[in-house]
Amino acid sequence: MRFIFKTRYEQDINLFQHGGQMFWYAVLGLVLMAAPFVVSSYVLTQLSQIFIYSIVAFGLMLLAGFTGQLSLGHAAFLAVGAYTEAVLAIAGVPFLVSVPLSGLFAAVVGIIVGLPALRVKGLYLGIATLAFGTIIEEIIARAEPITGGNAGLMVPPINLFGLRFADGPAFYYLAFAFALAAGLILINILRSPTGRAFVAIRDSEISAQSMGVNLAVYKTMSFAISAAFAGVAGALYAHNIRFLSPDQFTVVQSIELIMMVVIGGLGSIHGAVYGAIFLIALPQAINAVKPFLPLFLSEATGLQPTIFGLVLVLVVLFEPLGIYGAWLKTRTYFDLFPFYRQGMFRRQKAFQKSDRLK
Repeated sequence: MRFIFKTRYEQDINLFQHGGQMFWYAVLGLVLMAAPFVVSSYVLTQLSQIFIYSIVAFGLMLLAGFTGQLSLGHAAFLAVGAYTEAVLAIAGVPFLVSVPLSGLFAAVVGIIVGLPALRVKGLYLGIATLAFGTIIEEIIARAEPITGGNAGLMVPPINLFGLRFADGPAFYYLAFAFALAAGLILINILRSPTGRAFVAIRDSEISAQSMGVNLAVYKTMSFAISAAFAGVAGALYAHNIRFLSPDQFTVVQSIELIMMVVIGGLGSIHGAVYGAIFLIALPQAINAVKPFLPLFLSEATGLQPTIFGLVLVLVVLFEPLGIYGAWLKTRTYFDLFPFYRQGMFRRQKAFQKSDRLK
């Protein structure tokens, strides 16, 4: 079992807590860099989707997992970023300019949506964001001269420094770079006073306010940053899918996004990545086992939502910290073996409760 003795404050905000952590992250980075040489183009496309959804999950984790603000309309921010990028790309705006603009425009919309968070919270905030998502979907469908309406909108490929990032390894490495940058940005936000203010608001708004945290400013800032992450992810999503339509950004997708971070593990950066992997891998796993299922099950139209909902219920009942919590307990078990006692897990669970969304 590893013990980390901290003797100064700087150790608490280090990017890597110990050398072993740095080693395994380096190994993971090398594996991901080598992936285009060993996997098929289909798997590579799915990995690119995982990177894109990881960016969305980072933003949603900051909002829901670290600030405690519920959003049931996050697909709207994804749509804003995707359509902004598509319109700018069609107009010939360079990619390095259009992507920041997509994130900025989504952040502005996030500020507008974040304003109700100053007066409502919990379920009422969720209803407000749900209504916002429905409004954005309707606006996209009605604004035919700009968005193409229900007929859809074709998105041109990325041209950067004379190179075409349409699909395959080129787009994979681009999505990987954006996901890595988004993860580092989120880590640095959480290590800053701003991130600590977000966590303080999540744990207790009254206590945070008594310590001088401006609730209005930080709640709105959390919505803006989260929306900016979704906007950048939407820009990459537009170029990866190459075709946009309003039915890709429905309320159902918003619910899937919030389920993604809950199943991955609220309040954990690793949980955001695990949730993105689960969201992309679940349909592939269902398609793989369909030939072995009875005919009435394999042809059922609601098979995937049913399994998704069942997994969510099991996670909420038996492992509220999601996939990350299960991994954490498994790792702790092997760290303590053979000195494991059941009471140790009870203390670990009680400790983890302080990090849950309240």
